[in-house]
Amino acid sequence: MKRKFEFAKGLIREAGAFIINKMMDKMQIQMKERFDDLVTNIDKEVQDLIISRIKDLYPKDNILAEENNVRHEWNKGNVWVIDPIDGTVNFIAQKSDFVVMVAYFEEGVGRFGLIYDVMNDVLYSGGGDFLVYRNQEKLSPYKKKELHQMLVISNAKMFAENDHGIADLVSHSLGCRNYGSAGFSMGRVLNGQAWAYFSYVYPWDYAAASIMGETLGYQLLTLSGEKPDFKTRQKIMFFPTIDEEVIHQFIQENKK
Repeated sequence: MKRKFEFAKGLIREAGAFIINKMMDKMQIQMKERFDDLVTNIDKEVQDLIISRIKDLYPKDNILAEENNVRHEWNKGNVWVIDPIDGTVNFIAQKSDFVVMVAYFEEGVGRFGLIYDVMNDVLYSGGGDFLVYRNQEKLSPYKKKELHQMLVISNAKMFAENDHGIADLVSHSLGCRNYGSAGFSMGRVLNGQAWAYFSYVYPWDYAAASIMGETLGYQLLTLSGEKPDFKTRQKIMFFPTIDEEVIHQFIQENKK
């Protein structure tokens, strides 16, 4: 497993270098389901690069990825979950605050995850049998803090509508932040810069963080309190397991 983990760390940095080299080229931008749901040729090319490298070395492994309808069930066999550019709108509009994410599962058991903040050259990696690092810094498991001492990160629409009571919870914290990238946001939770993250996302958006988070004392659930299905877009929360009582105090099905 260590060999596969080291391969993944090299691969995600290679993907980041590929993105940087392509950034000055003219991008081809397409709309998916709505005007702010975008994909570029670089998203697709990065995904192709990652899949090609994996298949060259591990031809029997399977892929679940964001682009081009690459869909293998996450809990059947050896499965790599890939988000080639998470925060594509940020990538297009700002050239920053986007990440590449890779997660690896065996029969539904998370072995490791990686989140690479390309422009800041920050790699979160580990989980499963591995300690979690932010570059060379070992991250410590979550230590309980009071909610009023912490920031919360939330999808803007969900916060504005007080979805499941998110705004009620935030009112007892230092405030709300929104970064436009699930991986970028959950990296801040893993690093202790935010207490929790709430959003409406797909499996490739949360797979890597869910593996690393479990090692550090976090859990990822739907807003209804269930394990995500790793198939569809769902409203999720990523928070410290020992603070589950605080979550139950504010996040409730009938709140809106």
